[in-house]
Amino acid sequence: MKHFLMWSPVTVQGETLRYSVEFQGEYEREYANESWIPICECSLITVTVCNITEDISATVAYNLRVRADSGARRSEWGTLKGFFIRNTTFLTPPLMKAIADGYHLLVELEDMGPAFQFCVLYWEKGQESKMQQKMVKEISSTIHLATMEAAAEYCVKAQTYVETINRSSSFSQPQCVRAQGSRSMWPINVLVSFAGFAVATLTLPFLVWKTRKTFQASCCPTAVLPDTLKVPESPTQLIWCGREEAEQCDLMVRVIPSEEVLCLWIQETL
Repeated sequence: MKHFLMWSPVTVQGETLRYSVEFQGEYEREYANESWIPICECSLITVTVCNITEDISATVAYNLRVRADSGARRSEWGTLKGFFIRNTTFLTPPLMKAIADGYHLLVELEDMGPAFQFCVLYWEKGQESKMQQKMVKEISSTIHLATMEAAAEYCVKAQTYVETINRSSSFSQPQCVRAQGSRSMWPINVLVSFAGFAVATLTLPFLVWKTRKTFQASCCPTAVLPDTLKVPESPTQLIWCGREEAEQCDLMVRVIPSEEVLCLWIQETL
């Protein structure tokens, strides 16, 4: 988004010519009597190029003109043929470098200034239908795009985009890099993963059972009766012994008449 006005030099034998540049925007044409504004950085310069980036900052039609000075003599104004609008700027693709860091796909992009964004496309070679996109608004040292499959080859390309003029460049040439490792290792990786899963499946129930037993032994220990409270005979024998003693007690009970009970009570009282 840097814009330069260039012109052919005027040749005068034995003299050094100087050049001055002016611009006219939409406001100057419509509301300021078609006035022209000098570009201070390009007043009485000896080179034949002028950086007009700061002076044509709006997306409107500009006109530009330049003239040569030699002492008291001045040439006619040379005017640009047609208007210049910055949204017709031809954007170029960014300088780019794809990097494979182990299994990580990285990209380095040229820092073209704060006005630029970048659209980055990346894909596994041979699988263009699964192309991924990443918009980059701020440039850092390196940008992480994806984690690659072992020994797979990935490709990257990028284009510039300027939001203020809603214009994009063409895409850069694709760059391809290969991840480390070997694809022949995948059966071993699958086997190791399956073995780990099987071990975990068999071990987990045992660990749960062992943890439960430990927790139960710690929080709810089994009560053990002392020997003095243990019954040497079976409960059935105790029941039968209890019944026999009860029957003997019933046989020893004798009915005492009420008069005899009264006499006994009187004697006990005296």
